[in-house]
Amino acid sequence: MNPILSDSRYTSVLGIAVTLALAACQPGTDADSAGEAMAPESDEAMSAAAPEPAETAAASEMSPAMPPDTIPVFSTEHLARKSSYYVGGDYVGDPPVMGGQMYVDVWEPAEITQPWPVVFFHGNGQTGVDWQQTPDGRPGWAYYMLEQGYVLYMVDYPARGRSAYLPRGEHGDLGIRTAAQLQTIWTNVDEMGDFPLDQNHTQWPGEGKPGDPIFDNFIKTQVQFAGQSTTLARYAAIELLEQIGPVVLLTHSQGGGVGFGVTDAVPHLVEALITVEPGGPQIGRVNNAEVAYTGAPANSWGPVNYPLTYDPPVSDPSELVTYLEEEGDQPGEVPCYLQEEPARQLVNMADVPVLSISADGTYHRVFDACIPKWLNQAGVRTDFVRLEDVGISGNGHMMMLELNSDDIIAYIHEWIQDNVE
Repeated sequence: MNPILSDSRYTSVLGIAVTLALAACQPGTDADSAGEAMAPESDEAMSAAAPEPAETAAASEMSPAMPPDTIPVFSTEHLARKSSYYVGGDYVGDPPVMGGQMYVDVWEPAEITQPWPVVFFHGNGQTGVDWQQTPDGRPGWAYYMLEQGYVLYMVDYPARGRSAYLPRGEHGDLGIRTAAQLQTIWTNVDEMGDFPLDQNHTQWPGEGKPGDPIFDNFIKTQVQFAGQSTTLARYAAIELLEQIGPVVLLTHSQGGGVGFGVTDAVPHLVEALITVEPGGPQIGRVNNAEVAYTGAPANSWGPVNYPLTYDPPVSDPSELVTYLEEEGDQPGEVPCYLQEEPARQLVNMADVPVLSISADGTYHRVFDACIPKWLNQAGVRTDFVRLEDVGISGNGHMMMLELNSDDIIAYIHEWIQDNVE
């Protein structure tokens, strides 16, 4: 038997079609009634004949073209229009190819109620997919922000995801995280993590290990990362903001470093900067298990490892004279490196409000307080929020994918409303 003909959804639709066809073929009683049948129906009659929305929805649900239950789908009622394009990029090499371009998803809500677009910068090994859908099939942060009336721009960094990687050394060596690494830092930390707050992590959906369908979906979203990706992303992002700004930047992890550089370069185009557990800490690297500095050099220019605009000017990071606090603010947190007073000021960022958030089940908590302290000392008004202090608990570093993700983006939206004119 033909498997399509045996499908109950198909036979139901076929039965409806046959019934309608037979009804249409019934003869009239006389010539007058035949003439009446040819005349246009009244509005009242047409309204009575029109299918009810529920009937239309039912017919749609019966269509054999519908995605199966194994493919999660959800409403896009708040999405009016969308597009994608590339920003940045140059011809490089001989023969020339295009490199350094950055993919951008553009979403426009049905009703634009917010004055500033939101630009999302993702973390390492990630793409713009992080903002759109969780691995257990729920709408991501992008849909929440769309519903609030923001125009959205979501990127894949150059040499990442849908933005071309150039081989033969142009974009640096490639890396990718293993299943074990993902479990240790993000998804299965209660069993495999080795940092002070690992037992607090309760919001990851599913078991967080290979064989669990949600983890398997998640690891399929993980992509390669190249050494030059974030440097190229800063240049492309500046060009993007010159096209669409001013904007609100919403960054995660590695994306925080991109956001700091872009804000320093074009502060007049940034209304606010949100950093969700930005890469850190400044000055030194940290062993999370031991809650101690390793002595290896890291973000030697403060929050990043490339020059920022200080006053008095800094031509070499050795000119930033620092000291280490005696102790961290809370158990499980390292003390922070700060500048000796008088502290040099990050003058370009002085008028941009910053929100930095940290979860209570993340390895990042070991050092997350340090970049906000550095920024505040350097004249950048920064709100550092431990999420448990605002009633949000159990999250890890990939909080935008976790069970209570809507609570977190709702808090971010509220902060924007309170802090951005």
